[in-house]
Amino acid sequence: MEKQTNRTQRSGKYIKFMGYAAALILLNMAGMTLFARIDLTGNQIYSLSKASREAVKTLSEPLTLHVFFTRNLPAPHNSTERYLHDLLAEYAVSAGKNFNYRFYDVSPDDGLPQSAKIENQKLAESYGVQPVQIQAVENDEVKFQKAYMGLVLIHGDLVERIPAITGTDGLEYQITTAVQKLTNKVSVLLALKENIQVKLYKSSSLDAIAPYMGLKTLPQLNADIESLVKKVNNQLYGKLSYRFLDPAVDPKLESEITAQQIMTLKWPELSNGKIPAGQGSIGMTMQYGTKTVSIPLLNVVQIPIIGTQYQLADANAIEEAVNQQVETLIGINETIGYLADHGTPNLYGSPMGRGQQGAPEDVETFRSLVSKTYSFKDIQLKDQTNLDGFNCLVIAGPTQPFNDYDLFQIDQYLMKGKNLAVFLDAFKEGGGQQNMFNPQGPQHVPLNTGLEKLLEHYGITIKPVMVMDENSFKQQFPQQYGGGERNIYFAPLIKNEQINKDYPFMKPIKGLVAYKMSPLLANSEKLTQNGIKANLLFSSSARSWEMKAPLNLNPLFIQPPPATENLSAKPLAYILEGEFPSYFAGKPIPEKPQPDKSQTDKSQSDPDESEDMENLENKPAPETPAAPADASKTADLSKIEGSGKVIAKGSPGKIFLMASSEMLKDNIIDEAGRSPNAVFILNVLDYLNNHQDIATMRSKEQRFNPLADLSPMAKTGIKSLNIAGLPVLVVLAGLAVWLRRKSRRRQIQLLFQKQEG
Repeated sequence: MEKQTNRTQRSGKYIKFMGYAAALILLNMAGMTLFARIDLTGNQIYSLSKASREAVKTLSEPLTLHVFFTRNLPAPHNSTERYLHDLLAEYAVSAGKNFNYRFYDVSPDDGLPQSAKIENQKLAESYGVQPVQIQAVENDEVKFQKAYMGLVLIHGDLVERIPAITGTDGLEYQITTAVQKLTNKVSVLLALKENIQVKLYKSSSLDAIAPYMGLKTLPQLNADIESLVKKVNNQLYGKLSYRFLDPAVDPKLESEITAQQIMTLKWPELSNGKIPAGQGSIGMTMQYGTKTVSIPLLNVVQIPIIGTQYQLADANAIEEAVNQQVETLIGINETIGYLADHGTPNLYGSPMGRGQQGAPEDVETFRSLVSKTYSFKDIQLKDQTNLDGFNCLVIAGPTQPFNDYDLFQIDQYLMKGKNLAVFLDAFKEGGGQQNMFNPQGPQHVPLNTGLEKLLEHYGITIKPVMVMDENSFKQQFPQQYGGGERNIYFAPLIKNEQINKDYPFMKPIKGLVAYKMSPLLANSEKLTQNGIKANLLFSSSARSWEMKAPLNLNPLFIQPPPATENLSAKPLAYILEGEFPSYFAGKPIPEKPQPDKSQTDKSQSDPDESEDMENLENKPAPETPAAPADASKTADLSKIEGSGKVIAKGSPGKIFLMASSEMLKDNIIDEAGRSPNAVFILNVLDYLNNHQDIATMRSKEQRFNPLADLSPMAKTGIKSLNIAGLPVLVVLAGLAVWLRRKSRRRQIQLLFQKQEG
């Protein structure tokens, strides 16, 4: 009986084991078909954003990704490869059949035949993906190795590449924007009404001196460029037309060469007069409509000792330049307006050069980052009859006054439901540079452009002071100057608790560096009256104060005020939203300023034109009905209406305002566009262009997570807990185990005592 019971118990265990095993197998089979995972990261960095899912859902043609990534790379590049695998799998799930990707094995020891590896590497390089050098640590030695880490996107006949993927930051943003660019490019190219004209200017006279310049392939440049354009044309749906022009044969081309700034070389007699003195031009242009861009083909390099060297542009570089200029000419991206007069910084660099006195600081990094998503349109208010064709106008650091007609154009642009991004300075730099005769350096004097009264009417004012903050950027001194650091009080550090998180694109931004900013005052009464909602984006710390004009920003001459002085947080950036009231409501439309009359003076006019005017004066004037002598008294002029009325109340629009154009300068924004400052600026422009999904996607991968500020007492408590807390916990755990065992021993003793009794 006892044996049968044991046998029954053993069989029951076997049945349970088989049941558990079957359940586990069924669960795994269900997991293979019903795939799901949960992203527990704070910013959902391992999940696709809404913008990414929408970008691949709308694919009308197959999109193929070729990924070239060397296997078994050292950290952190191995995690980049795993992340890329997971990310592309997410894209494939969202896109369906029109999204395909393949990883090509380009590893040196991957088990593939040598010929297959070489073919994969050749394929990668044919797409412009070259190996990069990375650092690896093996057996306590630092070694360098070459690795392929890039991908290529192919949509129809178009190709877009990401040649170097060295990290996971911004990778989803790069892929999604590349997909959007390809789909937009296909649509725009197919809709072109005429071809893009590609012209090669090359004087045949250059062929004679090419050997002396080390340019043996120069005589065949026409055939090479024609072949290259034909190759690119196959990818651009045949939208390029090629033409070769020889300035040595056609002197009429001289004006075109000068206008397009084509390189022209002049040389004396060479080889004892066998080659006569002469000149020749070489360059390439692309034109569509009224837009023309130039592509230089010859580089002149000055090398010490060796002298001047001439180099023809590489074929791959020319091909890439042609593709980039096509995008510029046809405008595949949405347009952003940029105010290009009134003393604003030049988007394409100052002709006076960086750092020259009187020249504005460069904003080329800002232009480069924004141009990846948008196309800039330069706006000259003196030439514009109306502002149209774009949703956002950027006004950055104007230094010249706006007349009423300029303000009227900006006001009415906003009334149409458009948006403004205003970076307006309250001060401008004046005076001399810092030197032994002027140790304090240049002074900053108040600046008023007239745009301030427009903003004040809408409900917000720039206070004519500059914000200083004890919680500011610290400048590090080099060791040769004694080391140490000093506070740059006019560069406040904006901490996480001072940033408004109401907007999704602001949530991942944990800190910023402000620079030369003035505080903003929101008139709550006027805003409420106008129905405008003012959202503060960030402010300085509670240890801030204001410095009035004239300002001297030499850090040696700036000291914090006494502790008894009233210090408080200062609002630094706002977004205003709503139906703005026009500044010109109930006022006459301002007249457009006329050009200087001296330019049209009769004494300076063309003789032929004067003669025509004289002949015109001698002709009898056309008969017109005579007006009554007292017409102004008999007519009711109040009933006469103009056709161009003022829009008194606008459609819903937005204004972003920050009282500092310094935030757009190259010394504040990084070239990669991954710093919090760069992400913040780009996100604001996306929001103003109604692309909040793109802004959220870009900012979700922000890895800047500063620690929260703690009081000295809290820091001491945490430090003590880390040092003594763990041993104390071990002792307490040991005591708990000892007491439990002692209690169990006592219970066993009592149990035996009862049995004996």
